[in-house]
Amino acid sequence: MNDLFSFPNPVNEKAARVVAGVVALTALLALATGWRWLLIPLAYGFIARALTGPTLSPLGRLAMDVIAPRLGEKKQVAGPPKRFAQAIGAVCTTLGAIFAVGFGWNTAADVILVMMVVFATLESVFALCVGCKMFAVLMRLGLIPEEVCAECNNIWTRVPQPEQTPA
Repeated sequence: MNDLFSFPNPVNEKAARVVAGVVALTALLALATGWRWLLIPLAYGFIARALTGPTLSPLGRLAMDVIAPRLGEKKQVAGPPKRFAQAIGAVCTTLGAIFAVGFGWNTAADVILVMMVVFATLESVFALCVGCKMFAVLMRLGLIPEEVCAECNNIWTRVPQPEQTPA
């Protein structure tokens, strides 16, 4: 049971970016069509990934096992900030689903969908994980103990390494 509710550390950033791309497209589709019920599978995916990593997330499995391996060598990044970001997504999309499906508060749900499009696009296209940056701020403030993620202590000073392409 402990293995089921574990989160990978490190995480393949390429797989995380694929997931973010699909999240952005799904949220955009929900906005364009008014299909706010799409917040339900989005919420499930975030909850599953926050609790179990890719284990119970069909999108996570697809990204990790099928798509990311075709994108070249893994780019490993710290797991705890990614888990924190998934948890934020879980809270936001769950609230959005409750707002839209439960109460018919479509404007509130649309605000959350716009946030999902923006933040997931930043992660997918630019490898900018806003939730990870929030995690770093909370660590700096001492609200998240350093032991949670020792390799995260210098998240602000990291210089992105260029991806190596095979010769």
